[in-house]
Amino acid sequence: MTLERLRKRIDAIDDRLLRLLSQRAVLALQVGQVKKRDGKRVFDPKRERLVLQRVAKANGGPLSATAVEKIFREIIRQHRRLAQLSRIQ
Repeated sequence: MTLERLRKRIDAIDDRLLRLLSQRAVLALQVGQVKKRDGKRVFDPKRERLVLQRVAKANGGPLSATAVEKIFREIIRQHRRLAQLSRIQ
């Protein structure tokens, strides 16, 4: 396979990842609204632990467990920020 073709495949995956992250962000906003309605805090350490454990278990490589955890911690952090913003509005 050529370098150009590999890069095009990576670009297509990046586009899909962005769409999925955006879908996750919309859900995070909805979670923030539900938590606001129910008087709950946005940060739920137990839920975060469960998400990180689930993705670590699902990871089949080649990314290391540490890399996957770092990526998902950042995704969760950014989506938690969105959920907190949705509570303000």
